[in-house]
Amino acid sequence: MARPVRVLVVDDSALFQRLFQDILSQDPEIEVVGTAENPLRAREMIKQLNPDVLTLDIEMPEMDGLSFLDRLMRLRPMPVVMVSTLTQVGAEEALTALELGAVDYFPKPTVAAGEAISAQAAEFCAKVKAAGRAKVRPRPDPIAARPPAAAAGTAFDASRKIVAIGSSTGGVEALRDILRAFPAACPATVITQHMPPHFTETFAKRLDAMMAPNVKEARNGDKLMVGTVYIAPSGDNHLEVVGGAGGFSCRVGPGAPVSGHRPSVDKLFHSVAGAVGKRAIGVILTGMGHDGAEGLKHIRDSGGRTLGQSEDTCVVYGMPRVAYEMGGVEKQVRLPQIAKEIFNLCATD
Repeated sequence: MARPVRVLVVDDSALFQRLFQDILSQDPEIEVVGTAENPLRAREMIKQLNPDVLTLDIEMPEMDGLSFLDRLMRLRPMPVVMVSTLTQVGAEEALTALELGAVDYFPKPTVAAGEAISAQAAEFCAKVKAAGRAKVRPRPDPIAARPPAAAAGTAFDASRKIVAIGSSTGGVEALRDILRAFPAACPATVITQHMPPHFTETFAKRLDAMMAPNVKEARNGDKLMVGTVYIAPSGDNHLEVVGGAGGFSCRVGPGAPVSGHRPSVDKLFHSVAGAVGKRAIGVILTGMGHDGAEGLKHIRDSGGRTLGQSEDTCVVYGMPRVAYEMGGVEKQVRLPQIAKEIFNLCATD
């Protein structure tokens, strides 16, 4: 048996310290090496205990979690799972944390904490163990200027292709890097990124403020337009692409989880394969699990083109690995080159 993932829990609440410690300690693959009530204490314990993973609360006295994370990722990069409330403010803070280099986030309930967290124990443990395997590197300034579009000088007709992208753990940064290279007249692009409720609307608005194309949370009936990126809304619905006499559009509606997720990358990819066929470009990015692997294979089998993020640039090489092993990935590509590869495929039949 491999060595357990060694975790340091950082939270100013003694209640949550105990809850997290109790839940994580029940998993034989996890060892809680200590708890800290604030970032200053955490800094000393990191030096003493050298944990593999940090769970870090955002709201803390003396120094907030985001400020501590920023310093940590510049001075001693390590896997961090942020803990954030499921609110609009919590979503903003959690997304900032991911941009600063956190691997993942866990929703911290505001009421009935013990019961709510116990119900999500398996998810919390899975996120911590995935973080223990994650590749963490120093992150660039999250508000750095957008680089020139990778499509500059590339001749392609954006109306000829539909791009579908699926991602999970590590996907917030990966998507940001890819979309920064998209020109204003990019192909219509649909994205499913695993996120808790309330997060995708905030995520779409943040991307829209940074990027040349329009970025929006998808709504049922939205027509797929050149120059627009559609993010699947998190919660109880799936995002699919449907065809019709007037072109392609989004279908957003309820449904059971697919491949363990809602919205599901597989659900999106299967719909794209059926509606778009050989005009589709499917891209699967970093994330744990297998969601999207079967759907990407369907896109490829339907004549579409497919890309998978390379192992060396994934935070978690899970979804792309399964897709590659199933034969769904036509070409594995390093993250900095994915946008360029998409545009190259847009220029071909």
